[in-house]
Amino acid sequence: MLRELGAKDAARCAELEKVLFPGETPWSEEVFLADFPQPHTFYFGYEKDGQLVGYAGLAMMGPAADPEFEILTIGVDPAAQRQGVGRAMMDNICHIADIKKAPVFLEVRVGNSPAIKMYEAYGFEKIGLRRNYYQPSGADAHVMKREGKS
Repeated sequence: MLRELGAKDAARCAELEKVLFPGETPWSEEVFLADFPQPHTFYFGYEKDGQLVGYAGLAMMGPAADPEFEILTIGVDPAAQRQGVGRAMMDNICHIADIKKAPVFLEVRVGNSPAIKMYEAYGFEKIGLRRNYYQPSGADAHVMKREGKS
């Protein structure tokens, strides 16, 4: 089930980041703790059998009357992948954006075909490339955008 994340979830989110983004600079518990209470961010997770198995962070940017959204981070425990967790979180992200009729942006590793395929299923399109986006590996990222829906 989806639920809002709070300070008690920061350690688990950081733990998942380390597993999901090896060889990169994963977000630390401190980064999550600092970002959770920000007024322009929404963090939610997916809990299964009492364990947090997915997390997502969404930022609303620009004027409140005409915002856009950026997916800051999203991840699913490898043991829970391909079980609808990512889709549940993407449904929620798209619902939030659609309420505001706002576009959503994200970056995704060029070689992450399963994620790219899922994002494309939600209407995201590749609009650019950020070279050397992921550090320290230097991997490139596609910039993707989903237009707001009414």
